[in-house]
Amino acid sequence: MNVMDRIKDQLEGHAVVLYMKGTPDFPQCGFSSQAVQLLDACGADYLHVNIFADPELREALKSYSNWPTYPQLYVNGELVGGCDIMTELYQNGELPALLSGIKAD
Repeated sequence: MNVMDRIKDQLEGHAVVLYMKGTPDFPQCGFSSQAVQLLDACGADYLHVNIFADPELREALKSYSNWPTYPQLYVNGELVGGCDIMTELYQNGELPALLSGIKAD
């Protein structure tokens, strides 16, 4: 399976996917750490993908999403955005509302 198919499988197989630097227990950058905190504050169940563990995926995802930075949050297969957008959506109540209707994978 090529890397683009792997990305599609991850997004189709999980309602919420966070592509991040590191893991939720050990984030490798402040933005990834904040993204995890926001998702946890919303009580979200999500798949995390450590882009450092898969350099091929790390590069391919930039093309797939047309978004050059990480973390990247996807909900129902659609790119929501990075940490700054997640923070704004959380502060105005949209992120909790977006995630509230999603069942655990």
